[in-house]
Amino acid sequence: MSEKLFPDYLTEYVYYLRDIRNRSEHTITAYTTDLMLFFEYLYEEKIGRPEREEDVASLPFEIVSLVTLRDVYAFLSWSARDQGNNDRTRARKVSSLRGFYSALAQGKIVSYTIARDPVANLEKPKLKKIQPKYLDLDDIRKLVTSLDTEGRFYRRDFCILMLFLNCGMRLSELVGMNLSDVNFEDRSIRLLGKGNKERIIHMNEGCAEAVTDYLGVRPVCDEKALFLSNRKTRITPRRVEQIVTDAINKIGLDGRGLSAHKLRHTAATLMYQYGNVDPLVLKEILGHQSVATTEIYTHLTNENIRTALDSNPMGDVHGKG
Repeated sequence: MSEKLFPDYLTEYVYYLRDIRNRSEHTITAYTTDLMLFFEYLYEEKIGRPEREEDVASLPFEIVSLVTLRDVYAFLSWSARDQGNNDRTRARKVSSLRGFYSALAQGKIVSYTIARDPVANLEKPKLKKIQPKYLDLDDIRKLVTSLDTEGRFYRRDFCILMLFLNCGMRLSELVGMNLSDVNFEDRSIRLLGKGNKERIIHMNEGCAEAVTDYLGVRPVCDEKALFLSNRKTRITPRRVEQIVTDAINKIGLDGRGLSAHKLRHTAATLMYQYGNVDPLVLKEILGHQSVATTEIYTHLTNENIRTALDSNPMGDVHGKG
């Protein structure tokens, strides 16, 4: 949605997110989409159904400032009932609303302030714990050997898979890497993660070799990006997703919901299962803000242990009662 359709107070909030908080465009888009839907809901509830899309931009700030928890609960109920939003989507809306109203209450949006935060006590919907999907070692070996070794972009695509599977980086981090981010002297890579937080990760021998081989065939050009498209421009997230999806489909794993992000899960799971990596160390490698996010991999391992023990053929041998 164009920012021209935003109410002034939302436009100022966007400036705050972009220029002060240094939030990514992806995050800003997610927040503003949620907030505009909330404002549309308020407009219809307090004024009437808007006749034009731009009518929402005229929603008085007084209505926004007098919102109560009851209004927000009604909005979340409506989004579940009429919009088909699941718990995870509504949880994001809660985060968007809390961020917006917190900024208003703290005077972060200079032209618009409120005396108290009406959603300070708003809780997120309880989410079901979903175990991450990942590849096992056999599947991983099949994946990295599925690429056409005679293909024009073989070394690039192989390097991309190796970095995902060994370093556990995010798709945005891989696409955003520049040539200057690779340091062969200490075998490290500089990554720019969520919230523009920088971290340094180590390349193992396989990754360092894959990057070296790719750089040997990478086109010489002025583009600073590490990974290039066929037009010698920075490779897009969509193209990387296609590379991963094609490799997954080639080894017969299509339909399992696997993706580039699942390769990150795979790397994290392997590091925890085979490397005896402490969750706090794994948190730093993956760039998680909280160790609670990382602990899903410890739970996953425990579940695997239980499954392995339950599948032991001796499990159904019983003594005489």
